[in-house]
Amino acid sequence: MKAVFFDLDDTLLWDERSVEEAFHATCLKATEKYGVDASQLEEAVRNEAKKLYQSYETYPYVQMIGINPFEALWSSFSEWKHEQLKKLHELVPTYRENAWYLGLKSVGINDVTFAKELALQFGVERRKRPYVYEDTFTVLKELKKDYRLLLLTNGDPSLQKEKLQSVPELVSFFEHIVISGEFGKGKPDVSIFQHALSLMEVKSEEAVMIGDKLSTDILGANQANIPSIWLNRKQLAPYMDVQPAYEINSLSQLIPLLNERNVKNG
Repeated sequence: MKAVFFDLDDTLLWDERSVEEAFHATCLKATEKYGVDASQLEEAVRNEAKKLYQSYETYPYVQMIGINPFEALWSSFSEWKHEQLKKLHELVPTYRENAWYLGLKSVGINDVTFAKELALQFGVERRKRPYVYEDTFTVLKELKKDYRLLLLTNGDPSLQKEKLQSVPELVSFFEHIVISGEFGKGKPDVSIFQHALSLMEVKSEEAVMIGDKLSTDILGANQANIPSIWLNRKQLAPYMDVQPAYEINSLSQLIPLLNERNVKNG
């Protein structure tokens, strides 16, 4: 085995924590002003954001690229090769304000000006929180000694690059960074995995894919005949009929697994 492909969000970067804390900090502003329950408001805004996001003509495209509604609450969509990303760039200011306005309204607050404030505040709060898992750098440093590394991430190019810029030392570990919004297809589409193999000039059996999502990372790798490793930090039960080649609960388990696999295949 020569190459290791990594997912980014919730594999190397702890995106879920960043989003949860950004929501909580933003919703506390409403608690301070109106006395509303922050958790109740967060749930309402998340629900309204999802409904709005799915109502736009851009939804089939963002679903295919792998951009979720909460990323659209703070992404600028300032880099586009596709017309749909340009449309998102134009849509998102209104989308954010409406998501927060409708969320506030559902908990009894009708305040357009405050909704606009919270829409801006969420982006500020999210940008304060570029969390990296504690085992990320240790494992990447070890892997870099013996393997070539590639980052394979779904998302908006401007947002994924911003996330990486917030943790600049991460970039140096990877020979290539493939972003679905630049490539034009997202995981689990086989073509983006084949593109990654082509960039690294390796065969499918000479690589391995590590990611946290069965529906994208593992399914796509399996379809491309790349051995897959499901990083199941929460030790979830399988939630779809997709079978990874291996399963680990922390990145620290990755190096012993790869070493053992190499010995068996050697």
